[in-house]
Amino acid sequence: MTDPVNLSEAYDFSGRTIVVTGGTGVLCGAMARTLSSHGAQVALIVRSREKGDALARTLPGPGKGMVCEADVLNRESLQRAAQTVFERLGHVDGLINGAGGNHPEATTRPDLSFFDLPEAALRCAFDLNVLGTLLPCQIFGRRMADQGEGVILNVSSMSSFRPLTKVVAYSAAKAAVNNFTEWLAVHMASEYSPRIRVNAIAPGFFLTEQNRYLLTHPQTNQLTPRGQSIIDHTPMKRFGSPEDLLGAALWLLSTASAFVTGIVVPVDGGFSAYAGV
Repeated sequence: MTDPVNLSEAYDFSGRTIVVTGGTGVLCGAMARTLSSHGAQVALIVRSREKGDALARTLPGPGKGMVCEADVLNRESLQRAAQTVFERLGHVDGLINGAGGNHPEATTRPDLSFFDLPEAALRCAFDLNVLGTLLPCQIFGRRMADQGEGVILNVSSMSSFRPLTKVVAYSAAKAAVNNFTEWLAVHMASEYSPRIRVNAIAPGFFLTEQNRYLLTHPQTNQLTPRGQSIIDHTPMKRFGSPEDLLGAALWLLSTASAFVTGIVVPVDGGFSAYAGV
């Protein structure tokens, strides 16, 4: 019989370096702060140095924090960021791929039908979510392969399981993230090291700057019909808060989930389990 896992040690990230893309967003910003509070050295990969520095100042933990400017769709900038992280922090133990989002013009509406969605907007949504996840996995995953260990956490979406009306490109792109997560988990464990794990979380409905305009009226903050429909189909009868993601994220990044790879965990208040009747 193996010894029981010491959960206090499992959730102690002291000395571990976690790279976070999309960290200036609401959800991944909360993850970055929590990891820092658990002792992690957090490396924020951001497009806006100003926003990155502002977030870095809020990191509460004793570990080192750093900010690197890079575009998740630009391999060269990611390679420079990875080199900077290694020079300053020495290694990468985890990667959170939080960069993603939708494009307003890739969303159907009364004055923009599916047949008229601009190709450029569709490509933007696909590239940001799919390539914006895949390229960091290539750059930082190579370092994990060299080390023989590491953990990758991708950020998917509830719309990857249950395609939502209007957001056609975003739903399809997040479904691709799920498939890629499973593929990469098998590839890294089989070809490089079983100590490299790849998983994803699929948030349900959280009020963020990207979706607030779809779920609430900006003047009154009252629910739109779409927002009300989501609440009606969420058994817990509320939107998620950033704190609701932290337990699942910490678990998947920690040694407490050492035998878990290739899964996508819904954090959705029961939305995906509810058939509507």
